[in-house]
Amino acid sequence: MARAGAAYYAARDPFHDFATSPELSQAFGECLGLWAAVTWQAMGRPDPVLLVECGPGRGSLMADALRAIDEMMPDFRAALRVHLVETSPRLREAQALRLGDAAITWHEDITTLPTAPMIMLANEFLDALPIRQFIRRGAIWYERFVADGMFIEMPSDAVLQEEAPEGAIKEVNEAALDFAAWLGRWVTLHGGAALLIDYGPGQTGFGDSLQAMRAGQPIDPLTTPGQVDITAHVDFAALAAAAGAAGAVTHGPLPQGVFLQRLGFMTRAAMLARLAPASAQAQLAAAHRLTAPEAMGRLFKALAVCDPRLLILAGFEAA
Repeated sequence: MARAGAAYYAARDPFHDFATSPELSQAFGECLGLWAAVTWQAMGRPDPVLLVECGPGRGSLMADALRAIDEMMPDFRAALRVHLVETSPRLREAQALRLGDAAITWHEDITTLPTAPMIMLANEFLDALPIRQFIRRGAIWYERFVADGMFIEMPSDAVLQEEAPEGAIKEVNEAALDFAAWLGRWVTLHGGAALLIDYGPGQTGFGDSLQAMRAGQPIDPLTTPGQVDITAHVDFAALAAAAGAAGAVTHGPLPQGVFLQRLGFMTRAAMLARLAPASAQAQLAAAHRLTAPEAMGRLFKALAVCDPRLLILAGFEAA
């Protein structure tokens, strides 16, 4: 999964296969930018502060966030330093084009970020990290591997505490858990918060969530690996536990629709519709798609990881 994902993002434009929230509505990035600004104020207005995005796609979210910050919170704009965690040269070029003259530092991974207070945004980043799948067969667990273009199962010595029925599938995303633990240590030591938005259940459970998309349609994940988008659901409960064990406080997960509405997303989307009547129907349809429970509003969730000294974060007040 890791090799296929790296090949896919290095050679293809993923937005031919799927659309992310920032691509659907500029109000999404604007609201997240202002969320970052309010969080910066709660942190005591550190200067400098890192504004980090993991998996920034074409740069749409960051461009919309910076525009809103520049208009509404110029002091934050002056204090922030933009850092993008991106491995794809193709996407880095798109980000540089989209963000224009914004001063940007790119990173291959989070370990090279400079030491400073940080606010991180990560939208649909964790779902692309590679999972392991374990399957209950009788009294033991087997692990699923890929060989010769098909799945195979081999007995595993992994220690999984859960009792499970025959055939139950347990997914473990070690890369995501390591990421959450790193975040927990970082914000505890250096200050700050991270907002993670992705899709998956709120509670840890069983099931096969491995999936692939091509041109907006589901496809077998083993079909033409490296040429299709392969993802899996995010285990938010496991991420919160990993970050909490590292010393951080977590808020959520909260359904994306609820979170965005608390940030004033629908009000902003309606304003954009009034300002551009020709695209008003598309604007409102996108807003509905991002917030409606039957669309992206329930499956997608927001989880915040923050410095224990930050008691309340915007959008999570009543969570």
